[in-house]
Amino acid sequence: MTKIDQIETMILDIPTIRGHVLSMATMRTQTAVLVTIRFSDGSVGIGEGTTIGGLSYGPESPESIRSAIDTYIVPALIGRNGDDVNGAIQLIDKLVKGNRIAKTAVEIALWDGLGKRLDVPVSQLFGGAVHGRLPVAWTLASGNSDTDIAEAQQMIETRRHNIFKLKIGKRSVREDVAHVARIKQAVGDAASVRVDVNTAWSLQDARWGLKGLQEAGCELVEQPVPARYRRAMAELTQGYEIAVMADEALNGPEDALSVANARAADVFAVKIGQSGGLKRASEVIAIGQAAGLGLYAGTMLETGLSTAAALQLFSTVETLAWGTELFGPLLLTEDILAEPIVYRDFCVEVPNGPGIGAALDPDKIAFFSRDTGKTMKAAAGA
Repeated sequence: MTKIDQIETMILDIPTIRGHVLSMATMRTQTAVLVTIRFSDGSVGIGEGTTIGGLSYGPESPESIRSAIDTYIVPALIGRNGDDVNGAIQLIDKLVKGNRIAKTAVEIALWDGLGKRLDVPVSQLFGGAVHGRLPVAWTLASGNSDTDIAEAQQMIETRRHNIFKLKIGKRSVREDVAHVARIKQAVGDAASVRVDVNTAWSLQDARWGLKGLQEAGCELVEQPVPARYRRAMAELTQGYEIAVMADEALNGPEDALSVANARAADVFAVKIGQSGGLKRASEVIAIGQAAGLGLYAGTMLETGLSTAAALQLFSTVETLAWGTELFGPLLLTEDILAEPIVYRDFCVEVPNGPGIGAALDPDKIAFFSRDTGKTMKAAAGA
């Protein structure tokens, strides 16, 4: 039996290439919690747990993710059978309530280790990949129309992205709709334009917003009102032709079933971190499929590590009607993988190799580590 011998965590702070403006925060650095699991046969699995904007987005912060893993999850897993991933998931769910991103980080490392020992990609553990590449969106979040238009046009010309999601919700509804309309007019039929309000609108704002966005040619609006306002989401979903996507409302399969039953979305934004791991995300996907809803592979703006893990899962899904937004590594100034994920021809390619198909660059990890990076940056004059 291959036992779990050791579990280590670290926090990385990586600058973003530009300010990423959300309705609740502006991100200039992304912080990721990395997990390394060492097994008794010498194999190693790696995982990542990442959130957005500290505690302004959700109930987990990088510091709480690391603390939950070190304090509560690690003691329960040491000495267990490393191949029994489902057993580990069930045990952690009994011992730790919530903390879905912390659970995700550990679970990815467990699947990665198992895939490496079996010499198969993690996609094989979920039935096998049916796609080698997936359409990938890019988020325009500078907050400036001219900047966003120039960025979008460059992405189209270089064939990197032709699906754009705009972060709105900080300004008035009228200003936001005008901003989106300018960008849609500039890109025309060369690109799909969508928006993410990140729960910033009231129901009254959302009624006007969806009407204006629909008239502007926008195709989809993500989580326009707070997650708890399920009736409002249902009204908006059933009242407009523009697609309404649930995101913050989806925290695992229980929420997915509730949203589907309430007809409170046309589309599920499925995030492995928000779902509680690859296994729970696969259950959210199954509920969406059974309910006849559209599916979209969402991101918490993770590094290449968790992005690779997400790609392993989503490559097994027959139809992702709204594509993916697994562009997290491209928003960072540096890639922490030894071999970065490939983005080209408007798609992201599923990594090859056993496990999640990713290996870390040790120099980058050391440089961006919150524990050791300060000394390295000071020595480098950064």
